[in-house]
Amino acid sequence: MTMRRWWGLALIAGGGALALWWWTKDNVIEPSDFEPTTGVSLQPGPSPEVAPSRFVVVGDDPLTGRVGAGLNGAGGSGKRDLQILQEVLAAWRTNAPELGNPVGNNFEITAALTGANPWGVAIIPPNHPAINAEGELCDRWGTPLFFHQLSGDRMEIWSNGPDRRRSTDDDVIVVP
Repeated sequence: MTMRRWWGLALIAGGGALALWWWTKDNVIEPSDFEPTTGVSLQPGPSPEVAPSRFVVVGDDPLTGRVGAGLNGAGGSGKRDLQILQEVLAAWRTNAPELGNPVGNNFEITAALTGANPWGVAIIPPNHPAINAEGELCDRWGTPLFFHQLSGDRMEIWSNGPDRRRSTDDDVIVVP
C-alpha cells in the first residue's frame, strides 16, 4: 500500500472517531440527571485488599435495600423505574470503574447487582420485589427487562410496557 493510501485511511478513521465522539458527547446520562431516590450516597471505600467491600454508605441507612428502593414503587412510572436502574448502574460503575457495566443477560446482570460480584456486595437486595422467581429484574407489569450493553459504561434498558409485548407503542426505553 502506498503512503498516500495510508494517509487517506488515517484521515477517514480519524474523522469517523471524531464524528462518533461528537454524536455521543451530549447523550451520556450522568447520575446528576436524575432525582435521588434515597438519602444515601455511595463513596469509594478502601481497596478490596484492605476490606471485603469497596462500597460504603454515607449516612445512617443500610446500603442493601436503599439503592433502587423506588423501583416499581407506588406512584412511579415505567420511565422513572428505568431511570432508577440507570442510577443503580451508575453506582456500580462509580464504585467498580475497572469492571464497567455488569455484563450478560438479565439474570446475570441481576445476579451481579444483588451480590454475585467480586466483592459480594448487593447494590440492590436479592429479595427486591422487582426480581421474579427466575432471578430477573422485571418492569412494573411483571415482564423481564431487556438490557443492551452499548459500551463498558453505557447500558440501554428496555421495558415492554403495559401490553407486555416488545416493539409496540407503549414500550419504555432509556438510552444513556
